[in-house]
Amino acid sequence: MDEIKILVVDDESRMRKLVNDFLTKKGYKVLEAPDGQAAVDTFFEEGNSDIALVILDVMMPKMDGWQVVRELRQYSKVPVIMLTARTEEKDELLGYELGVDDYISKPFSPKILVARVDAILRRTNPASEVEIVEAGGITIDKAAHSVMIDGCEIELSFKEFELLVYFIENKNIALSREKILNNVWNYDYFGDARTIDTHVKKLRAKMGEKGDLIKTIWGMGYKLEA
Repeated sequence: MDEIKILVVDDESRMRKLVNDFLTKKGYKVLEAPDGQAAVDTFFEEGNSDIALVILDVMMPKMDGWQVVRELRQYSKVPVIMLTARTEEKDELLGYELGVDDYISKPFSPKILVARVDAILRRTNPASEVEIVEAGGITIDKAAHSVMIDGCEIELSFKEFELLVYFIENKNIALSREKILNNVWNYDYFGDARTIDTHVKKLRAKMGEKGDLIKTIWGMGYKLEA
């Protein structure tokens, strides 16, 4: 899959890092700009067809978010998500009039932001996401939420499905329980990491002989060898 590039523009470095971390975790390539002028420069230096989406703060030095959108819209229909601490209706309406695709007020949940990014990119670039992953005779259709093992479909719960997808997408990589929790259960899970052991046990049983592909790394976590 080609890299999907997202340009994050905000004059607060901590905000850029927060958004960058969550988007990178989802597999996106993130570019950053600290002000509006740098955003425009970066956008055109990269080539206006190479950046798939722009996440843009409104209040910035040198050139504010509205000016950046006006500049981009002269040459590109790239999707834009506006971030702002201002919640006035007229600001939101202005954004939509300028061709903004979504509008999120600060403070916001990074996970909600990522979900909106995913939704916009699915709509604007439906071929950008790999829907089929496979390894060791296991084929997963993420769109259909189905798993085939040597041509036979097996039934998995939602979390078992997500867990198997994560193992296959990171095959032959040792994964700690903490990393699995962060990526499959997400950062808002505060339960016992041993819940992973329970899910892995059930997953192995449903996979039959292929369950042996999931190796236990004692004192650390798991690895799918394929």
